[in-house]
Formats: sequence, structure tokens, C-alpha cells
Amino acid sequence: MSSMNRRAFLHTSTAAVTGVAAFSILTRRGEAAEFTWRYANNNVVAHPMNVRIREAVDRIREQSGGRMELQVFPNSQLGGDTDMLSQLRTGAIQMFNLSGLILSTFVPLASINGIGFAFKDYDQVWSAMDGALGSFIRATVEKSGLYAFAKIWDNGYRQITSSSHPINAPDDLKGFKIRVPVSPLWTSMFKAFGASPASININEAYSALQTKIVEGQENPLALINLYKFYEVQKYVSVTNHMWDGFWTLANARAWASLPKDLQEIVERNLNEAAVQERADVRALNDSLQGELTQKGMGFNKTDAEKFRAALRSAGFYAEWKDKYGAEAWAVLEKQVGALS
Repeated sequence: MSSMNRRAFLHTSTAAVTGVAAFSILTRRGEAAEFTWRYANNNVVAHPMNVRIREAVDRIREQSGGRMELQVFPNSQLGGDTDMLSQLRTGAIQMFNLSGLILSTFVPLASINGIGFAFKDYDQVWSAMDGALGSFIRATVEKSGLYAFAKIWDNGYRQITSSSHPINAPDDLKGFKIRVPVSPLWTSMFKAFGASPASININEAYSALQTKIVEGQENPLALINLYKFYEVQKYVSVTNHMWDGFWTLANARAWASLPKDLQEIVERNLNEAAVQERADVRALNDSLQGELTQKGMGFNKTDAEKFRAALRSAGFYAEWKDKYGAEAWAVLEKQVGALS
């Protein structure tokens, strides 16, 4: 990765987990700034997203001649995701990078990209999210009083870890006690496999794994490493069962207040940064398989079609097609192929 140091990322990430105070990426305020905005996210300072945001913020200040100033608050400094979403809606903060799966608490359709085993690979992800599916989601978001930028940032594919046995096939999930985020979509999917999902906050996940309240969990490799799950888990099953990303969101009223030339500068630079971050995150996750293997974790690959067939048989896709609506589901299936 040309613009980020993975060692620095992991060091800063670990500090955040253990409670060491982080700091805001506060850009130098230009004396002539006409607009000074607060821009929040939940990632640690050295995460590829914040590295690229910082670069974009510098370019925005320069290209706007100091008229536009973005003050970036990483690492949930302004509150939890739902708190910051509320602040964005009221205008207390003007911009926010947020997972579509969390945004779905306000805009239900925003979680559609997280449907289990929908995307076969990254080429399909970016074709959909930069194309018709992304446009459909953004149009729905705009109806809610928020403005979503064209390019979504990468959070990575999610993998399943276990302390008891590798997950090779859907039947391996029957009765499996797995920690999942507090989200109906996750709970619904793992119940469809016959698993026993437990909604547990990420900061309590290690303890739940250590005390055997749950046998496993699921996350991108970067978070598996960051939270040291390798200390209490033996196996990583490369399922790629969900893909998720971070939308750049702006308060619609604040966005409308910007002159058109500043809108163009801000959106162009942040969209370019998002595309660069995608390569960073993919490289980071790819490099971590070797590192986690050295830390004692065993890896196994899986056949996604077997898992899709199990979800189809359990009625999972039909249930979520009904929830999202036939029109949205048709857009998804046009991008990824038939699911239901």
C-alpha cells in the first residue's frame, strides 16, 4: 500500500481497542474559509479510509482556495454510529461515513448489499455499487433528507471464525453458537442455516468467545486481527458471506447550501479517495491471511453456491425480497444473478 503503513494501522487500532485516547484529524483552518464542516466516522485514525480522507481533505482545501474546510473526527469521537447518524440528520455534523447495514436503521433498503452470498467477487461488488444498485440505494437515501456520494468505500468481505470446528458446508452451522452484530439481517441469515446467533456488541465479543458463550464470530480479516480473536479462535472459514461498505453521507440541507463549484470539488476528491481506499483495504485483508496463519489460525475455503442453496431452501431470500420490495430485488438480481 503506497500511502499507508500497515504496522501503524495495527498499532493505532490496538490502542483504540484498549482504550487509549485517539485524536481528531483536525485540519488547519483557513482564515478565509467560507464553510467549515464536521466530518465523522467510526474507524481508527490509521485505517485506510482515514488515511485517504486526510489526503482528500488537503486537496479540497487547496483546490477551493481555502474556502472549504473539513474537520475530520475518526474513531467514533462524536458518538456511536446511531448517535452520529442522528447528529447528521439534525445538521450537528455535516458529513458522515457509515455502513449501509447501520444506515438501514433509518433507510431500510440501505442494507440490501449485505444480503448473504449475493456478490460472487469484488468485480461484481463494484459493478453493482458503482452502477444500478448503488444508484437505486442513493436515490432512496436522498428521499430521507441525506445526500449519498457516488462512490462507496470498502469495509471488506466477512469471514466466519470458530473455536470448535471449521465451517466447510452449511450443515456445519447447525446449532453453532455465533456472535453477530445487532442487526436483523445477520440474525435472520444465521437462523436460516440452523445456527444459534447471539447479538453481542463488538467490544464484548472477545469475552464472549473466551468464556465460550459463543463458539464463533464473523468479521473481515482486518477486524479479526485487530480484536485479537486469533487468541480465542482456531479456524477461519473463508465464506465471503457478506460484503459491506461505508457510504459518504451529507446532511441534505447543508449540501444544498454549498455553491456548485464547492460541491464538485468535495465530491470529486472524496469519490477518488474512496476508489483508492478500496485497493488499500483489499491489499490489507489479503496480507492478513498469512499473518493470521502464523498466529495459529487454520484457513479453509468454502463453496458459496452450497450456502446460497441452503438460504434459498430456508426461504431467506424470499423473506428479504418481500421486505425490500420487488423493484429493489430486481435491481439486485440483475447485478448478481438469481437468488430467490
